[in-house]
Amino acid sequence: MQGQTVRIVSQVIRYIEEHLHEKMALEMVASALHYSKYHLHRIFTKTVGLTIHDYAKRRQLTEAAKLLVFSAKPIIEIALISGYESQQAFTDIFKAMYKTSPAEFRETENFYPLQLEIYLKEELVKIDLTKDNIKFATLEDADDWMELVSLTIDGYPCLDKGDYIVNLHQYIVDKKALILRDDDMAIGVMGFARHRQHRLSGCPSTVSASRHYKAVP
Repeated sequence: MQGQTVRIVSQVIRYIEEHLHEKMALEMVASALHYSKYHLHRIFTKTVGLTIHDYAKRRQLTEAAKLLVFSAKPIIEIALISGYESQQAFTDIFKAMYKTSPAEFRETENFYPLQLEIYLKEELVKIDLTKDNIKFATLEDADDWMELVSLTIDGYPCLDKGDYIVNLHQYIVDKKALILRDDDMAIGVMGFARHRQHRLSGCPSTVSASRHYKAVP
């Protein structure tokens, strides 16, 4: 059953990748792949952690952001390529997700993805973790912490890595940084502070990041 779920979700992801230039709707995907839209919505959301609509939107905006930085195409053309009917509609959703307008994003010449394409393996790994796996981070954890944060770019659209690392080291010293590991891999981190002026840069008063795992029942 798990293998079948992975195959179906992988088909959905492949369909989305092949139709990033179109306006995406659950009904359209379900009809094209000949599945019930309710069944498709349920297993995709459970497996990926996003609805089909949200995943497709993030993928489209990621590819649009890439074009903004690495091409000279007009913004209106990029909007149409990305499945939007007008530049204004594209600008509104881009600004909501990237926290900056397409024009401003292009000026920074700094591309980062909201959502990379997800690749699933048919054999899902069961992970048994408890609160005992959560530890106070040490300075030796800093590199793994930053690697994990870099995978969750969506939450940190204006991240200044240099400033962040300086503050992270202080959080670690003050015992305000927690890390969750599975063997040698950091799969969850959290920093917390009582006062906003001492928060980790680019983040709210708490900051967290995690890798997504799906455990086999």
